[in-house]
Amino acid sequence: MELGLKGKIAVITGGSKGIGLATALLLAAEGAEIAIVAREEESLRSAAEQIKERTGKEVLAISADVSRPEDVTRAVEQTIERFGGVNILVNNAGTSAAKPFDQVETDAWTADLDLKLLGAVHFARAVLPHMRKAGGGAIVNVTAIGGKTPGASSLPTSVSRAAGLALTKAMSKDLAADQIRVNAVCIGLIRSAQIERMWQAKAPELSWDEFAADKSHGIPLGRIGNAQEAANVIGFLVSEAASFVTGTSVNIDGGISAVL
Repeated sequence: MELGLKGKIAVITGGSKGIGLATALLLAAEGAEIAIVAREEESLRSAAEQIKERTGKEVLAISADVSRPEDVTRAVEQTIERFGGVNILVNNAGTSAAKPFDQVETDAWTADLDLKLLGAVHFARAVLPHMRKAGGGAIVNVTAIGGKTPGASSLPTSVSRAAGLALTKAMSKDLAADQIRVNAVCIGLIRSAQIERMWQAKAPELSWDEFAADKSHGIPLGRIGNAQEAANVIGFLVSEAASFVTGTSVNIDGGISAVL
């Protein structure tokens, strides 16, 4: 399938590791120009080197905090200066913050919403004029299945993710006339540094493959997923192959979620 990504310009937040890096690698391999955004400069350098080694693409690596509007403005300005526009935005920056309700302090609520919700808002607002100028674009907000079915002790992250889903739907309707498509992906158990820490804490005697396939995870497909599988869905959603898809969310969870 031809994805139609050659020459497109993509900004990927949280682009130095995990799903963000896998997405950057996929889009670069398809011919897109890439700007990756993250806070840690060392991780950014490592990611840029990996992308160049595996795809031959020189990427723009930008150290920025998505919760700071001035950092977001600077990141988009650097992208425009380097590549001349923006066609794709993947809002992937985020961390896991999960505690019982009565253990979450006000500062933790603010920090989580600033990072996961307002970070996406800041970036979308900053790229919007450039997507309009280009005649359209695609935005994918990376959320989590907990935003649809929040469990106990899942705060504040499940609330931030639910807000991200509402943002996605509302934006898709507001921006459709500009041919800007807005979709979301809801991540389940995907291999990451956090999941690997869980593996080492719970079952260090098991190999990764054994731990990933443990029935206790309750995943119908029988295993934990990997970042490439998430990137494949994101790559489709930002591509011309998904030209009539907007305002929807896709669960990438091996079937574990109870909702569509």
